[in-house]
Amino acid sequence: MGLISHKVGDVSATLIIMAAGRARRYGGLKPLAPVGLQGEAVIDFIAGDAVVGGFTKIVVVINPTTGPEIQAHIESNWPSHVDTSFAVQEQARGTVDAVLAARQQIDEKLPFGIANADDLYGADAMAHLGAHLTSKSNNCLIGFRLDKAGVGADPVTRGICASSDGLLTSIIERRQVQFHDGEFISHDGIEPRQLSPSAAVSMNLWGFQKSMWGHLDAAMREARESATEAEVLLPDLVGRLIQSQREVFRIIPVESPCIGVTHPSDLPLVQGHVADLVATGLRPAQPFA
Repeated sequence: MGLISHKVGDVSATLIIMAAGRARRYGGLKPLAPVGLQGEAVIDFIAGDAVVGGFTKIVVVINPTTGPEIQAHIESNWPSHVDTSFAVQEQARGTVDAVLAARQQIDEKLPFGIANADDLYGADAMAHLGAHLTSKSNNCLIGFRLDKAGVGADPVTRGICASSDGLLTSIIERRQVQFHDGEFISHDGIEPRQLSPSAAVSMNLWGFQKSMWGHLDAAMREARESATEAEVLLPDLVGRLIQSQREVFRIIPVESPCIGVTHPSDLPLVQGHVADLVATGLRPAQPFA
């Protein structure tokens, strides 16, 4: 599949990359996992794909402990023309709080994108996200096929999406999802156990309009008032907004793969994935090339 290309500057939107996770399952700094042919980090390729997709500003959300190392890597390796800033998420309060941490770094009047720091979405998916943010007035989610969303023998969590007329109607978080004997099976006790390979899944590649700031604020305020230490997650918030019909989310399906680093065993798989894309000309050997 050919890439959708945009010149830098076509998209008047910021991409927030959430890099404040503690990576308990991986046991290291997932954003800095060396996946490129010369050891380039996964976050380097995410940012490079965003630039190809037309995003003109990137805000990286980090935590106080591992953040300085990530920031030092970015400042040493990203080109100076990439408009980059950093925001600190002080506590591990989930992805809603991570987005709010970046609020002071972006123009609240403009739409913005959100991405994980450990998933290779590809320039095609980034371009679809950027194109939607500049031409549409609703929120969006880039939907990947389950069989192209990096599910292997080690268990992962995937948000299974349902839609109607192109609009997202629900997200159900399925946990302990594995690929075994040619099938995608979830061991979370919810039926059906067997999941369709073509099911659309969320990989946290979102496009939000400015109206979402109020909902993000309200979600964290509720969490504080309930005195809970639980994380507040974007899929949960989006699910509530859909059910209450307070926001509309268009799901944009893509056929390109999305593969990330969750477990240590994922690293050679992602490295091989990048090498294959480079060899076939679907990805430049270096980020920002």
